[in-house]
Amino acid sequence: MFSLRRRLGVRLRSALAAAVVVAIASLLAGVALFVIARIILLDNVTAVANDKAAQVAAAVTGGSDLAGLLRPSARERTVVQVIDASGRVVAASDALAGQGPISGLRPRPGQKATGRWEGAGEPFRVVAVGAGDRIVLVAVSEDSVDDGTEAVLGAILLGLPLLALVVGIATFWFVGRTLRPVEAMRKQAASITSRNLHERLPVPPTDDEIAALASTMNTMLDRIEASAAAQRRFVGDASHELRSPLATVQANADLLEGADLPASASRSVGRIRTESARMARLVDDLLLLARMDDNPLRVRRQDVDLDDLAYTERERLAELHPGLTVRGTVEPVRVSGDADALLRVVRNLVDNAARHAASEVSITVGGREAYAEIVIANDGPPIRSADRERIFDRFVRLDDSRSRTGGGTGLGLSIARDIVVAHGGTLTVDDRDEGAAMRIRLPRPAVFSSAPR
Repeated sequence: MFSLRRRLGVRLRSALAAAVVVAIASLLAGVALFVIARIILLDNVTAVANDKAAQVAAAVTGGSDLAGLLRPSARERTVVQVIDASGRVVAASDALAGQGPISGLRPRPGQKATGRWEGAGEPFRVVAVGAGDRIVLVAVSEDSVDDGTEAVLGAILLGLPLLALVVGIATFWFVGRTLRPVEAMRKQAASITSRNLHERLPVPPTDDEIAALASTMNTMLDRIEASAAAQRRFVGDASHELRSPLATVQANADLLEGADLPASASRSVGRIRTESARMARLVDDLLLLARMDDNPLRVRRQDVDLDDLAYTERERLAELHPGLTVRGTVEPVRVSGDADALLRVVRNLVDNAARHAASEVSITVGGREAYAEIVIANDGPPIRSADRERIFDRFVRLDDSRSRTGGGTGLGLSIARDIVVAHGGTLTVDDRDEGAAMRIRLPRPAVFSSAPR
């Protein structure tokens, strides 16, 4: 869901950005078009007035009949006045009958002047031409200019949002298609873990930056896989090589323990036995992890009574840590799995709880309809929410455990989770303000076939 919102966010931001850019560019272009269109239309009106004025002036100076020229043009809405040198109207269009001069322009013979006149509630462009002792005034309505500019303005106001919307939708769609290979790469990358480093990202067929990124990431995965394989080989080889000297150390410690040694030497032999046993457990853990990294853990299917495992570990814990109080309720519950592997899980968690407990450890076993559950808790310091996933990483130990004698290797919880996951279950840390609790959930035999693997 988060990746979907993020992908839509990129597409939406790109679409909005494109729409805004197009809207601004279109607005600037529309303003320029509006101004240019008005200038052109005004020039056309002026040209019509000039032509009409030239015709009337020629008729006045030539003594021709003005009647036809004085009639207004229905299309151009043009009116004409002819005035003498004293400013008296000697001829005019019917629309101007009885009116005085429509303009105070008085150009000399052969010259021309332009102006404006407000008549009948609308503006007119006026051209005055000197024709001998007469002045010809021609007024052409600017209403066509207003109509034209209003049409341009309406087209801009209507077309600009539509253009921005079309560009935004197109950008949203094209960005989505562009990001589709990236999303496929992201999904594949999210599925790659240390268990399937052989997987690679899909490389799109296009020869572009996205294909180059996929190829570069695959090259990086090649290096990571080679490095991880070399590391696993080293761990496995080193663990095998350490087994023989450790066995020798333990055998000699057993011989020394039976010898008549001074008290200080006996204590040293005891420490040697303890540390060599701890080293042997570490070697076994490393070998198990190396095998699990190379091949998924194969679970041997058999009926396992979790209550028997809990009782076994309770007795062992009471024997090893007599100062701890062991409590909890145990209900009979059975699952299908590897008894030895599940015992190892419970033992790792019990030992971890005992290391951190102040005075008490609890082991609770119960069953639900779909799953069985084991909760192993202690009254020690709580596990911070930031560490509740980190503690399952390899070689991770919280600071408190480092200061304790006989602290763990940092592999037990990682191994325990891997085994539980191989059984189709989960291993999590409970959210507690006091103490800490590990919760194992394993599917019951009837539903195991549908459990995640």
